[in-house]
Amino acid sequence: MVRELSIRALENFPLVEAGDDLARLIADAMAENKIEPMDGDIFVLAQKIVSKATDCLVDLQTITPGEKARELASIVNKDPRLVEVILTESRAVLRHVPDVLITEHHSGWIMANAGIDASNVAGEDEVLLLPRDPDGYCGKLRQQLQTRYAVNVGVLINDSFGRPWRLGTTGVALGAAGLPSLWDRRGDTDLFGRELKVSQQAIADEIAAAASLLQGQGNEGRPVILIRGFDFAAPGSPPERPAADLLRSTGEDLFR
Repeated sequence: MVRELSIRALENFPLVEAGDDLARLIADAMAENKIEPMDGDIFVLAQKIVSKATDCLVDLQTITPGEKARELASIVNKDPRLVEVILTESRAVLRHVPDVLITEHHSGWIMANAGIDASNVAGEDEVLLLPRDPDGYCGKLRQQLQTRYAVNVGVLINDSFGRPWRLGTTGVALGAAGLPSLWDRRGDTDLFGRELKVSQQAIADEIAAAASLLQGQGNEGRPVILIRGFDFAAPGSPPERPAADLLRSTGEDLFR
């Protein structure tokens, strides 16, 4: 499907606030960057701008931690108010040691602090939650962009994840629409005709990681990336699948 990709940041993207219309902001940025959308374009959005636009900010001054949060906070060396919000956003606490709190978010993602973050958030006591229904949001934004431009595009929400067996963070897909997030290649053959038995390609995560190179982790200010050249609608392409399909089931988790 892919022989060459281009990855481009939409420069001078404005700071996003609650209630902002991201489809309009993307269209304005496309015009300012003098880019005409094409069939097959994929827009990769940093999780933070989606969370901000959908008003997922929490002011810790409004939070009263419960007994469980206070006890856990004393172990992990975190603000008890933050721990209370983390517990509210989580199905379960999976690991907790000093300075580390790993939980299973209500969406199923396993991550530090339920994905709650204070970086690139203006308020001193404000933290940002993950967006609700990221796959659904991608679907709505995709429809808005396709209506505006009359082209077939994909949309992906990107977030930075740490890995349990490797240092550093990398981009992964929290939500996706219009592309095959997971490509099940079992039954295909390799170069020598051997049948692939377990191969499943995490396409959405690979796209997210590529976009993350341009988005950066600090003050780069490039939350929207345009990826061109991935022909997700070509004949023979795998079917569209949401990012939720990337979650491994508990029964297949050998380490939990």
